[in-house]
Amino acid sequence: MARVCQVTGKTPIVGNKVSHSNIKTKRRFLPNLQKKKFYLAEEDKWITLKLTTDAMRTINKNGLMSVVKQLRAKGEKI
Repeated sequence: MARVCQVTGKTPIVGNKVSHSNIKTKRRFLPNLQKKKFYLAEEDKWITLKLTTDAMRTINKNGLMSVVKQLRAKGEKI
């Protein structure tokens, strides 16, 4: 499975690991992804989303149903 947040769309980014002697080597910064189950009361069902902790804060702020509506508008199958 791809390491992509379903809500925010965050993906891994590439950067440099810098040693004490200032030697730079490539590395990847992965998003903090979590699998989380939510109960969607309007449809009386459980949904599982793969999202970052930043997206969890977005759901707490805006509400689950509004986030699900935005995902469905983008064409995401939930």
